[in-house]
Amino acid sequence: MSALSLAQSLIRIKSISPNDAGCFEVIEPELTSLGFKVEKIKELNSDTLLAKFGNKGKIFCYLGHTDVVPSGPIEEWSSHPFEANVVNDELIGRGAADMKASVAAFIEALKNFLATCSEPNFQIWVMLASNEEGEPQDGKINTLIESLAAKNEIIDYCLVGEASSTAVVGDVLRVGRRGSLSGNLKLIGKQGHVAYPTKVLSPILEVGPIISALKAVSWDQGNEYFDPTSFQISNIDSGTGATNVVPGHLNMLFNFRFSPESSHDSLKERFIQILEKSKCDFEIDWTLNAVPYLTKKTNLLNIIQSALKKINNTEAVIDNGGGTSDGRWVAPTGAEVIELGPRNKTIHQIDEKISIKDLELLTEIYHQILVETQIKLTD
Repeated sequence: MSALSLAQSLIRIKSISPNDAGCFEVIEPELTSLGFKVEKIKELNSDTLLAKFGNKGKIFCYLGHTDVVPSGPIEEWSSHPFEANVVNDELIGRGAADMKASVAAFIEALKNFLATCSEPNFQIWVMLASNEEGEPQDGKINTLIESLAAKNEIIDYCLVGEASSTAVVGDVLRVGRRGSLSGNLKLIGKQGHVAYPTKVLSPILEVGPIISALKAVSWDQGNEYFDPTSFQISNIDSGTGATNVVPGHLNMLFNFRFSPESSHDSLKERFIQILEKSKCDFEIDWTLNAVPYLTKKTNLLNIIQSALKKINNTEAVIDNGGGTSDGRWVAPTGAEVIELGPRNKTIHQIDEKISIKDLELLTEIYHQILVETQIKLTD
């Protein structure tokens, strides 16, 4: 299949995290036909595909995922999110940019590269997860990475296909990511009749000053590689449904995206200090989703920048913003981890899309990265 046909086939599969839902079955024959040995590994409620080509030299790994976030209201899409229609030279569908088209582009790039370089001087891996977007309790690729490391199978270069680009495909690279710390706060008041204010303690009224205080905090200033730590609230839930009852508790989901200038322990401590000024009691369940990482080695960076100069006539800007990626599991092994993928303008949105032109450009860039890797490792 071409990159477009493969991307369409993958988008038509409703692979909501943590379910691959059949994407691997579409991808596997594409890779085995090129000579890859493909293995599928169970990860609790999810799966990982690991395909290997070659057995000598450094390991170059393309890291991606086949799972997607839910589509949201289907009626709000201009084209059905799981039909993968091309409208005005744009491929529309959930996962078009994040990141099924990216996976398809890399496989097409592999075909083009191996057609002229059947015995590269480096190993090529393709590692695809089905739960990058989902929750840790359903399984992440870290268990596979750890088992590979125990066998001394260490990835040297890791190209992550996340949607890093902004205005033009290849204009932004990510060589690191901030950490992610989530919390589920239960603010405990006292339920009662709204007409007796001295006999109740409203967690809804108490959360107002708490939110104001949290909003005013400057957690840190970041550094030359990372934006400052940010705090956001994603959900607040309270109330009994009755108009004359003050609820007894409030639940709030929140998240820190933190730079290396703050630790997860220091953020917890400062958060709790603000809560302790409230009249309410509280309980917090914390989840450390990721710690910050930064690739300081420049071998892969130089390879990618060289490819971009030849294709785009310019190098990319380094920007380590955005969310987390599965690169966080690979970086601790010592691998050089860099993200390069489609434009991220529509990811997780209604009418997620990638233009056919961008898909072709990304395929060309990925192909050139493989060519530049061969040149670099031959010198």
